[in-house]
Amino acid sequence: NRFVEKYPTVVQLAQAKDETVFKLWEGLGYYSRCRNLLVTARYVAFELGGVFPADYTALLQLKGVGPYTAAAIASFAFNLPHAVLDGNVFRVIARYFGIEEATDTLAGKQQFTGIANALLAKNAPGLYNQAIMDFGATICKPALPACATCALQKNCVALKMGTVNILPVKSKTILKKTRWLYYFVFKHQQSVGITQRVNKDIWQGLHEFYLVESTKSIHWSPPIIEEWLQTQLGIKKATITSISAPQKQQLTHQLINGLFIEIELTQIPESLKGLSWVSAKQANQLAFPRFITAYLNGVN
Repeated sequence: NRFVEKYPTVVQLAQAKDETVFKLWEGLGYYSRCRNLLVTARYVAFELGGVFPADYTALLQLKGVGPYTAAAIASFAFNLPHAVLDGNVFRVIARYFGIEEATDTLAGKQQFTGIANALLAKNAPGLYNQAIMDFGATICKPALPACATCALQKNCVALKMGTVNILPVKSKTILKKTRWLYYFVFKHQQSVGITQRVNKDIWQGLHEFYLVESTKSIHWSPPIIEEWLQTQLGIKKATITSISAPQKQQLTHQLINGLFIEIELTQIPESLKGLSWVSAKQANQLAFPRFITAYLNGVN
């Protein structure tokens, strides 16, 4: 594991620069987890003297740690009797007991939590939690579960009732958002203009090129690009060196579409003075979202 190799102790992680950790995290996605990791590492290192909380309630106070993670740490690291409830466990319990209550409602969470804790092997909670999660991941799978060879098939309510494919139930359907991100890769001599995403949105804290976001697809032909550069940025002289093929990336709840337009500038206009102008070597040390690194890997 590259994180354990780079930061073998929580203190070393806590002392690391944000940018260095983000670069190491690059390509893994879920960057909010990286930010939470740093906040928690620094809290444990500097506020708790490097001693990790050893009980469930204290674990819940850590940034980014919810009931599932707290139960996992408590049972795996400290052998404490707390049942883990993740997607795999919800699925096993819902099917075996034929529970039709939605897993994302308060009543559902209470019902599943009660059953999970009742089933928990109190003398070996970590081993039990790992076993039921693995069972859900390999046997009681979301699609094409191995019911024919399942050791629990005899008493599985969902199998008897023919409801395997509809359990567990979720009440909320999260609509996927479609976004169009168009990046202008402005270059001047040996430098390229970049900026950092600071808003609470996807890829917060990571770097990117000059962004134009649209609510719909735009056909960026050379004449349209030239007109846009002049009217929006006051750039009258520039060379369009390349327009990439359309790019796509599927995030958990968002579909990202876009492309990259490389522009060679004769001078940096006032409208782009807010960008950071860095060399290719400096840019390689910075963390970019996978959408951008995929493009960079393709052109290098």
